[in-house]
Amino acid sequence: MAELKQGERVLDLGSGGGIDVLLSARRVGPSGKAYGLDMTDEMLDLARRNQAEAGVENAEFLQGTIEDVPLPDDAVDVVISNCVINLSGDKPSVFREAARVLRPGGRFAVTDVVADVDMDDDTRRDLRQWTGCIAGALTEDEFRRELAGAGFTDIEIRETHRVHEQAGSAIVRATMPESR
Repeated sequence: MAELKQGERVLDLGSGGGIDVLLSARRVGPSGKAYGLDMTDEMLDLARRNQAEAGVENAEFLQGTIEDVPLPDDAVDVVISNCVINLSGDKPSVFREAARVLRPGGRFAVTDVVADVDMDDDTRRDLRQWTGCIAGALTEDEFRRELAGAGFTDIEIRETHRVHEQAGSAIVRATMPESR
């Protein structure tokens, strides 16, 4: 989905046990680097154990939140994530941070849940729907508006399948302009 290339630097937001980071590290090769970001000690420990077992050396796991990424500006070529952004209570910060750490021309390529425009208030308030990744989902228009507000261009959102009667899983891609 992210069309990773040899030598690129990639960041996985909410990397959990690190599988996507390890796969990405292999795709970018020894001249590239894959970062995984997670906020829990337990997931970071698991990811590092998985890394050691896999023998992957060009990966690094960082502790932090997706709203405050502990990397410098222009640090990566690609930001990926698998169904994590919908869990954030501050999505504009997530998009601003992704834009900040991406180099000019960098790519944003995530999967996430996208809410239907008519998602009802009961679903939005249901705590089980939050933990089930549904209630906190943005609509397609909100996704586009927030990404554009953070400076992204070439925004593409394509639903892949339904995950709830009022939401679908989607691939979301965008690009940082070559000049800011």
